[in-house]
Amino acid sequence: MGNPIIFSILAIIAIFSALGMLLSRNAVHSALFLVLNFTTIAVFFLILNAPFLFVTQIAIYAGAIMVLFLFVVMLLGAEQLRASSTSEVSRWQIPLSIIMATALLGTFFYILITGTATIPATVDELIAAGPVEIGTRLYEAYVFPFEVASVLLLVAMVGVVVLRTRRGANA
Repeated sequence: MGNPIIFSILAIIAIFSALGMLLSRNAVHSALFLVLNFTTIAVFFLILNAPFLFVTQIAIYAGAIMVLFLFVVMLLGAEQLRASSTSEVSRWQIPLSIIMATALLGTFFYILITGTATIPATVDELIAAGPVEIGTRLYEAYVFPFEVASVLLLVAMVGVVVLRTRRGANA
């Protein structure tokens, strides 16, 4: 499986990069911490003898998704928005966040106690499989979720352009 010392070092890097992402006040720095976290997770895949998932993690998440995120942050000018507005929290946000966090933790502990989150053998077979088998499996069973995700990303990008255009006209 791998060396426990390397695993421990990578785990510490992953935890601190995740904390850096959460605690950073600068959106660009937060995105860069997230890139470090994605890269660390990719190295975990390499340690687990899943080179295809390693390359996919680097190319898709640490590459394409983060470039898209940084593009959106730069286009919206998130740092200018943060400086111009006060950090006011609506009355409904705190109770909603408490309810959602409780639901998340409750689900986590339910799965942990009942042991219903067992990994089926097909996932283990897919991890050991090559890109052809993974692609065939994904495009046979999961075409609709891929299409929904692509439409959502397209709508989000159009929304960012519209928001930027409206804010640019008002400024």
